Amino acid sequence: MTEVRTLVTGRGLVESPRWHGDRLCFSDWSAGEVVAVDLAGHGEVIARVASLPLCTAPLADGRLLIVSSGDGLLLRREPDGALVTHTDLGRPGWNDIVVDGRGNVYVNRPGFDPMAGEAFRPGSVHLAAPDGSVRQVADDIAFPNGMAVTSDDSTLIVADSYRHSLVAFAIDADGGLSDRRVWADLADGVPDGICVDAQNAVWYADVPHRRCVRVGEGGTVTRTVQVDRGCFACTLGGPDGTTLFVVAAEWRGMTESEMVAPGSGRVLTLEVAVPGAGRP
Repeated sequence: MTEVRTLVTGRGLVESPRWHGDRLCFSDWSAGEVVAVDLAGHGEVIARVASLPLCTAPLADGRLLIVSSGDGLLLRREPDGALVTHTDLGRPGWNDIVVDGRGNVYVNRPGFDPMAGEAFRPGSVHLAAPDGSVRQVADDIAFPNGMAVTSDDSTLIVADSYRHSLVAFAIDADGGLSDRRVWADLADGVPDGICVDAQNAVWYADVPHRRCVRVGEGGTVTRTVQVDRGCFACTLGGPDGTTLFVVAAEWRGMTESEMVAPGSGRVLTLEVAVPGAGRP
């Protein structure tokens, strides 16, 4: 088994890892910070946004999109570090984000606020198109979490945490979604953040089971990496694309004043056989 190494320690609720240029970007939701770190563990805060959730996705030109959930905005980090409004999403309550190769930005949102004790309602996926328009393109996802786009830009995969499944959609020419199907039934798996590799397998992070799992279409599990705390998201990157970056912390619960134990957030790494592909 490949050794799991620790790259970053002492963080809070860590999420949204993205290999960006030659560094890993990740979000610390507790601190309201987006951090970039190199493979030696040297990091810097590249953006501060008071948002919970706080998810990011790079555009093709390298600029970073940041979901400011409470404001209902997509922010864009310019080369000089300034944050500007990329798209007004029209209302608050957004979660994860992914951008395909044509500039289509997919943002999802749960249908209720579990932290406020609201009654359950299923969530949805929206498209923020290159022309600035925003429209809903999928519904009835019990609790939408991580999203990924395959390397040929043909398929969007969404983690439905409450239904223990990965749901796939064909991406249409206009950015809309069609041909909905269950890509993988995960049995007891609780998928959070996800990424795709060059064999079109998906790695998903699982908070309650403290693991990351590689699964093929149809649900066949090919590898499981167990750690000592909840895994919130994962991505593939590094010079060869074969480093799996996992963000993890000690989970306390959605309704706790501090959802993770302070200082328990870590970025973990391990080497895998198949490199990353697609987005993120």
